[in-house]
Amino acid sequence: MLLYDSPVSGNCYKVRLLLAHLGIEYDRRTVDVVDRSERPELLGGLNPALRVPTLVLEDGRALAESGAILWYFGEGTRFVPGDRYERAQVLQWMFFEQYDHEPAIAVARFWLAYSGQPESVGDRIEGWHRQGLKALGAMEGHLLGRDWLVGDGITIADIALYAYTHVADEGGFDLEPFPAIRAWLDRVASEPGHVPMEA
Repeated sequence: MLLYDSPVSGNCYKVRLLLAHLGIEYDRRTVDVVDRSERPELLGGLNPALRVPTLVLEDGRALAESGAILWYFGEGTRFVPGDRYERAQVLQWMFFEQYDHEPAIAVARFWLAYSGQPESVGDRIEGWHRQGLKALGAMEGHLLGRDWLVGDGITIADIALYAYTHVADEGGFDLEPFPAIRAWLDRVASEPGHVPMEA
């Protein structure tokens, strides 16, 4: 398998983290997250959105979007619950991550830490911070009194939300007011098979 990957992308990290938990080997090809000029040639036949992560399976079929890749590999493992309602809850949190969490926390992180031109978005940072804090507040309220987002163990919902939450400080977010989130981050990181984003 070949993963078109960016080392700094939380979306790519989600995939690498699950594959590490599952002990699945793969090759990586690094794609620049800022300079996208080569993407049509590189990913045009694999992913219509030209985004990473894009995974090419051993049989040559391509799979894009981090959530879809997580579901593909998570299904039938401990990372996707057997209960129908809990599976729907996993999807609920994954949709929340992409709709409420990632557009604020990941975007602020990209522009402030990796774009090379943070000054060009100065008027938008306050809005991202407001939206991101709202998403973190929703997570904090849900995690109070529970160890995991869904059920009694780690799922792909936890992996999906861990990726950008654990580096939220790079986008200017302070996690100190969110003790339940910080405890949850520690639990995710202490799971057997965990790898850091830099791995």
